[in-house]
Amino acid sequence: MKVQNFSISEFVLLGFHDLPDFQLVLFFIFLVIYVTTLVGNSLTTVLFCFDPHFHSPMYILLCNMSVLDMSFTSMVLPKLLDMFLTGNNVISYHGCISQVFFFVVLMVSEYFILAAMAYDRYVAICHPLRYSYFMSQQVCFWMAWTSWSIGVIEGILYAILISSCTFCQSNEIDHLFCDMKPLIKLSCSDTRTIETVILGPSVIIAFFPSTMTLVSYIYIISTILKINSKEGRHKTFSTCSSHLTVILLFYGMVLGMYMRPKSSYSMDQDKVFAILYAGVIPMLNPLIYSLKNQEVKKALCRIKKQLFC
Repeated sequence: MKVQNFSISEFVLLGFHDLPDFQLVLFFIFLVIYVTTLVGNSLTTVLFCFDPHFHSPMYILLCNMSVLDMSFTSMVLPKLLDMFLTGNNVISYHGCISQVFFFVVLMVSEYFILAAMAYDRYVAICHPLRYSYFMSQQVCFWMAWTSWSIGVIEGILYAILISSCTFCQSNEIDHLFCDMKPLIKLSCSDTRTIETVILGPSVIIAFFPSTMTLVSYIYIISTILKINSKEGRHKTFSTCSSHLTVILLFYGMVLGMYMRPKSSYSMDQDKVFAILYAGVIPMLNPLIYSLKNQEVKKALCRIKKQLFC
């Protein structure tokens, strides 16, 4: 769909347009992913928020993670399901800018929430006797509030920058949602300044939580290796294995999306990574935390007994 003027009121998301015979199949696959993600994260959110056994810093941060997962999935999948079922792949200009805003808010917030969780595990393993001092509920709420605030500030910056771009040749976005890279590629204005402005804060903002996470786990692993008994090492490592699994999934996805060399860049690969981040990882996170956490298993058993007894 070509446009000739300099004012675009809507964009066209191409999605999986090259798979016309599989739209209904894809609809049911992503519907299952979406419903499973909402149910799993809703259960963990309710569990962590309303069960007194989980009113500790670690579970407050996990509750924030569940909200992040549900928010990102709800930002992407409903529109994608609509595209599969009805073929309506049009999104308004303001809706597209809103997706950019929320994508950045959620991505940046997740960086910092994961870093806060890494710090929480570091204190619990390396300084257990001083845990209540370093990781009080007040400190935990401050960490969560700071994480969301930085995400919102970054999201506003990105939204303003992408709004300043001119789109005058095509309004077709070869992606599943409105992301910065395809929009900048689509713009017919000079985007070098915008890309530079975006790169600076992005590198700085990503550096601090990434470094905090890395340093925390260096100390954690060092402490675990100093434990004499094999059983003690295994028990201590199990307290952070779920979080480490989520970190590896998240950073693996980010590196795959944004750190690939330009020579290997492909929109099809970007779509795969978008599916992982928008659907698969949010769906798996509650399972990862619950399957490796005895307290969560016991709480689920208590709820099950209350419901069926």
